[in-house]
Amino acid sequence: MSERTVPIALPEELWKKVRSRIDGSSFASVDDFVAFVLARLVEGTPTSGEPFSAEDEAKVKARLKALGYID
Repeated sequence: MSERTVPIALPEELWKKVRSRIDGSSFASVDDFVAFVLARLVEGTPTSGEPFSAEDEAKVKARLKALGYID
């Protein structure tokens, strides 16, 4: 049985960029790709309730920029 999902809204231009990026990849959909990326980001998040360090924040921003989520 698969996990229950909820919708997440993306700007259309971002959706199109992600769609073109995953063409030819193992991701079946934009939803699958976004879920994978978010899961990876969450795995690296401190669980002790401590805020991100400046270095962690810079790494996350760099990853999001490389993925086309931010300019």
